Amino acid sequence: MATVLAIETSCDETSVALVEERRVLAQTTASQVRDHAIYGGVVPEVASRRHLETLNPTLAVVLEAAGRPWSAIDAVAATCAPGLVGALWMGLTCAKTLALVHRKPLIGVHHLEGHVCAAYLTEQDLAPPFLCLLVSGGHTSLIGVEALGQYQILGQTRDDAAGEAYDKVARLLGLGYPGGPVLDRLAQQGNPQAFPLPEGQISLSGGGYHPYDMSFSGLKTAVLRLVQRLTSQGDLPIADLAASFQATVIQALSRRALACAQDHGYSTIVVGGGVAANRGLRHHLQSEGARRGLRVIFPPLAYCTDNAAMIGCAAAGRLALGQTSALTLEAQSRLPLTAADQLYV
Repeated sequence: MATVLAIETSCDETSVALVEERRVLAQTTASQVRDHAIYGGVVPEVASRRHLETLNPTLAVVLEAAGRPWSAIDAVAATCAPGLVGALWMGLTCAKTLALVHRKPLIGVHHLEGHVCAAYLTEQDLAPPFLCLLVSGGHTSLIGVEALGQYQILGQTRDDAAGEAYDKVARLLGLGYPGGPVLDRLAQQGNPQAFPLPEGQISLSGGGYHPYDMSFSGLKTAVLRLVQRLTSQGDLPIADLAASFQATVIQALSRRALACAQDHGYSTIVVGGGVAANRGLRHHLQSEGARRGLRVIFPPLAYCTDNAAMIGCAAAGRLALGQTSALTLEAQSRLPLTAADQLYV
């Protein structure tokens, strides 16, 4: 079984893990939430500097916790795309250096492929084909997974990602950053039917609507106008607003994921990304999936947000296929998931 040292620095989490195929031997993640909260969002230059400061201590903690010598490590992996390019370079450069010094293969990993593989870490029997609902701060997609590296984008957001919409609405309500966890918590206390909000739909040129594509910018604007009206009246029921907003997002995601799975013959839906930690989404999609005879898998919360364990799992799969990356591999801020095979020689 291949053992991979993996590094994830695509945004504002410095994460290092040692993974043996689908088993996590050790993982440590250094969060930068407090560093960026004062700005209301991630500042790329700040993120890069924090990665530089925390990578070595994080590596040391993981290697000590795992108790594995370098002779027992088969490869070094790092996220190389997509993400904040400066942040990506921090982790990729560290991985290249370790690979050179210890004479190990380098494996560059597509960040979204990591999220697709996150469920493997606790679901040992999981195997393609399945549908992946990938929903995070920067990405919202429905992906048909036929095998590692074989992906078909069946649906996606045309504007804001779901997690981005959460952060923007939280800012409107004065809830700070990151907004997702706070909105999810408040939604449990509010009435989801208090305020009817629009579920964005994508029109087709021949009439009707796209069955799987999504839009969240209109929902965000509707919340803005509602907040302005309620504020002028001196009443801002934040819990009800949070519950109504969350119910609309959950309905949009669940309706499309369930329809897509059934239309394409998938019996399993795997959910990945930071929004997969949302309690409302987890409850609704699992209950609706069970009602339709579909298996719906959510990773544990630790593997929903950005983490190195999922990167190591994806890298171990690539190594098993005999795929490694050149030491000339570059970080890329954008790269479609369907082009992930380009990362290997």
